[in-house]
Amino acid sequence: MTTDHNHEGVGQPARVKVALGARGYDILIGVGLLDKAGDHVAGVLPGARVAVVTDVNVAAAHLDRVAASLASNGVDAHPIVLPAGEKTKSFEQLQTVVDGVLGARLERGDAVIALGGGVIGDLAGFAAGIVRRGMNFIQMPTSLLAQVDSSVGGKTGINTARGKNLVGVFQQPRLVLADTAALDTLPPREFRAGYAEVAKYGLIDRPDFFAWLEANWREVFAGGPARTEAIAVSCQSKADVVARDEFETGDRALLNLGHTFGHALEAAVGYDPARLVHGEGVAIGMALAHRFSARLNLCSPDDAVRVERHLRAVGLPTRIADVPGEMPGAEALLGFIGQDKKVSRGKLTFILTRGVGQSFIAKDVPASEVLAFLERGLVS
Repeated sequence: MTTDHNHEGVGQPARVKVALGARGYDILIGVGLLDKAGDHVAGVLPGARVAVVTDVNVAAAHLDRVAASLASNGVDAHPIVLPAGEKTKSFEQLQTVVDGVLGARLERGDAVIALGGGVIGDLAGFAAGIVRRGMNFIQMPTSLLAQVDSSVGGKTGINTARGKNLVGVFQQPRLVLADTAALDTLPPREFRAGYAEVAKYGLIDRPDFFAWLEANWREVFAGGPARTEAIAVSCQSKADVVARDEFETGDRALLNLGHTFGHALEAAVGYDPARLVHGEGVAIGMALAHRFSARLNLCSPDDAVRVERHLRAVGLPTRIADVPGEMPGAEALLGFIGQDKKVSRGKLTFILTRGVGQSFIAKDVPASEVLAFLERGLVS
């Protein structure tokens, strides 16, 4: 598997560049980056003071060493520790972060650091985007999902009762530090959920990467060079798309493969992580997108089977029936899909596929087709 990220010698982190001109930034991927956090922060933002936004679980595992590294580099840091879980992406917790940043008297040139998974990254990034009309922002993602997806590209936001991520801003980070060793503390279910986003990059437009994952996923799960490689390829994939279409007016929507169905399933369970976490929703969503594409004669049924087989092999769910507990009917699920941000003037937009690694944006998908497909999916 060869990629265009560069490895900087033995023991050096892999470096992926997000090419956004003067606002471009590096993603560093490797072991032990949290222990060197202070060096990197001071290097990018000399003299800046910081707020470190994290949650109780991540704080217990990583906050002390990040704080020690910042302190040893003369970086004045103020921790803001929040509850863990998707429900933290709320107006209430956003206010907590904003109050904490202002209470620490941080200025525009200072920085908000997100130390945690996707929830913390989305929330802290939103706060960074609105406090003082925009402060510096640094991502230190500690989950696989955050390292390969949510920490890259500048999307931030919170959830409301009406849906996920409906309130937010684009706020690009100045730096992303993806410490692969932090993934060793993840529960297996969380790692698997993040892996769904890794597989997604193969399914969008890198069929060779998907084939590589089919052959090497066990090594990715075990850690070591294959894990760093998978994360670097994923980040490069996302960086390429973001550089082409930062504000999702075109190509960037491809990154939503599996998400239209997945978000609807998350909403249907009330964002209850005991029943379904984001990556699991994406896994089912990607399997549904391939089966739906096959139903529309866009791709071969064999492609749908292949995708489902791989996701099942790593332990991910692939069918609506895999979600524990009662699920709403097809009409209700279609209603959740209709609330998605990817709806334009009432027409449904899906990411569909002509085969593995051949995804495309399908606008004007008839709701009747989706409904009939969901009705079948709920019984099979």
